[in-house]
Amino acid sequence: MKVRYFPGCTLKNRAKDLDTYAYRSAEALGITPEEIENWQCCGGVFTTARDEVATKLASVRALKDASDSNLPLVTVCSACHNVIKQTNHAMQTNKEFSDKVNRYLEADGGYNGEAEVYHYLEMLRDLVGFEKVKERVVNSLKGKKIAAYYGCLLLRPHKVMRMDDPENPTVMEDLLRALGADAVVYARRNECCGGYISVESPDAAKKNANAILENAKAAGAEMIITACPLCKYNLVKNGADIPVVYFTELLAEALGVKGEPNET
Repeated sequence: MKVRYFPGCTLKNRAKDLDTYAYRSAEALGITPEEIENWQCCGGVFTTARDEVATKLASVRALKDASDSNLPLVTVCSACHNVIKQTNHAMQTNKEFSDKVNRYLEADGGYNGEAEVYHYLEMLRDLVGFEKVKERVVNSLKGKKIAAYYGCLLLRPHKVMRMDDPENPTVMEDLLRALGADAVVYARRNECCGGYISVESPDAAKKNANAILENAKAAGAEMIITACPLCKYNLVKNGADIPVVYFTELLAEALGVKGEPNET
């Protein structure tokens, strides 16, 4: 199965491991990610200003590419996914916004929200299936107590993202169980780590991050996984004394395709 793949800026720089392991794991599961040619930054954050169109055009072009290819669009970075999914929703539901965008895209035929957008975790759950993932495991994570950290962007706003229950998500825990690990459930797994305020208010970001880390450890976690480069950075920066890794790294390890992240 082929999918169109939007990596985003951070996966080509500071989060290369997230990208590399995502590719290897997808291929091991029979998925061929086709990276969108000449993709541009998603914009980094979805602004709700009604007259703000310019920063959303890159996301719309990625969505149109997937629609024209008749393939689902898959993202891995939580921030990129949030921006692209919200942009697609705006194209589907906000005629004023859609009309403005399509003035820019008129020569290319326009776009009205036809693409299917999946986060990589949704791809594993809905397109591959966790049972198939389980069947492909060659290095079980049995005995490892691992906590999933969702953060804000995967789950909210729920009416748009519709990825999982925003108060009691399960998709990452279900993945961990498919890989053989013991999934540690803790209260703060879907609360903000403070990453977006780490420059403006470093003390508040540190307080949030420490509360998450201490909560996860108190529940028995020996490791934390996340899908967000900013969340990982913030948790590590603010003193994580247990490993914080991308979920794709553990997936690649369990599927036997991890190797070294810079291997070609």
